[in-house]
Amino acid sequence: MQNQTVNRAQSSTSLFSRFTRESGSLLHLSIPIIMTQLATQAMGFVDTTMAGQVSAADLAAIALGTSLWLPVSLLLRGIIMALTPVVAFHRGANELDKVRIEFIQMIWVAALVSSLLIIYLSQGGNILDAIGVAPEIIPIASDYVIALAFGVPGIALFYSLNGFCEGMNNTRAPMLVSVIGLLMNIPINYVLIYGKFGFPALGAVGCGWATSIVYWVMSGLLYSYIKGHHHYKKIIHFADIKPRVNDCLHLLKLGVPIGMNIAVCGSIFAVIALLIGRIGAENVAAAQIALNISSMTYMIPMSLSFGITIRVGHALGAKNQQGAKERSLFGITVAGLLSLLSISFFLLFPDWIIRLYTTDPVVSATAATLLIYTAVYQFSDALQTSANGALRGYKDTKIPMILAITAYWGLALPLGMVMGLTDMVVPAMGETGFWVGIVTGLTVAAMFMLLRLRYVIRSQTADNCHQLQTA
Repeated sequence: MQNQTVNRAQSSTSLFSRFTRESGSLLHLSIPIIMTQLATQAMGFVDTTMAGQVSAADLAAIALGTSLWLPVSLLLRGIIMALTPVVAFHRGANELDKVRIEFIQMIWVAALVSSLLIIYLSQGGNILDAIGVAPEIIPIASDYVIALAFGVPGIALFYSLNGFCEGMNNTRAPMLVSVIGLLMNIPINYVLIYGKFGFPALGAVGCGWATSIVYWVMSGLLYSYIKGHHHYKKIIHFADIKPRVNDCLHLLKLGVPIGMNIAVCGSIFAVIALLIGRIGAENVAAAQIALNISSMTYMIPMSLSFGITIRVGHALGAKNQQGAKERSLFGITVAGLLSLLSISFFLLFPDWIIRLYTTDPVVSATAATLLIYTAVYQFSDALQTSANGALRGYKDTKIPMILAITAYWGLALPLGMVMGLTDMVVPAMGETGFWVGIVTGLTVAAMFMLLRLRYVIRSQTADNCHQLQTA
């Protein structure tokens, strides 16, 4: 009995030791990713706060323009994100020639998707008009997304270069470039929004042009870094730049479900903002405050999920099934613990957060209520996002996409519409009803993703045992 007690204590100590080591490795890898994502997301924060100082119409135009842009940008980001686990796997297996091939083919995929997105954004005004958005907002929002369309190829190139660096376990270079981009975005925004140094005052539209310009510069900086790196320049060379249909299709097969998964999650917020646009500009502005600050804090679990993907991919490439399992479970635990910080932030400092965006008393009161609901879904959002990252590391993307669509579009949005716009259950709650739907959908999504990850890990373990027995 005494020996069993000692063994359990040693096992517990060993587990805790492995958890702390893996947590340290994950955070060392993920903190630069967090900084990268926060820097790029902060551009949207800067756009929202600076445009909000011009007028409520400009703030609403940013909100609606972002609602058109966000889903497709997430789709683009998700498709290109397939490069990260692929590069991580080949790096773990020391197959650097395959890294080069996958990177070049992803550039072709990114070019194709970018072309489609530019066509979509050029129709922004017609889409807003068809939805029934307030007429005074449409011209500004339409010009804003057209300005963003100019930067789509630059954004796609930056995502591709970033995916290569992350897969190679280098997350600091993209972080530094992103911080430089953020610092550039502020003065360029100022010049174009308010019309300084001879430029016309473009208001919210200036934010779109600033974002496009900054991403082109960021792509140039990161490409220059990679070409000048003593190790990377041996991998990334363009001796064979022809598209390979089979390789492109393989990347699309892996990346489209990732993109759809992320886009479905992000688009639920965009669609909600568009539906609230029917109520009025003040309601849209309040929703945009909650969505914008929530998207900032979401960068923490999202970035951790990227780190988990890389860590799991490296382990699987090295044929370390147990390591992949532990990296998945430990990573989810870290994400859940860190979400407590976001919850505390929303609950303790709502007035300070709102004052960053507006001093309008009507908008502020509505935003304060929405921030409470936003705090509620932080934990479940962290769990489902990190579990999704582990699943990407296992290259399991199709089923998680279906689960996400079910949770968000099959549950969260319909429930939000019922609670927010109808009297079927309770008197119409307006924008608050949509947040009830979000909380419910994210909670269900977290359960779905955790159960799927459990199944995938068990299947991988069973297959590995079978291979050992038949060897």
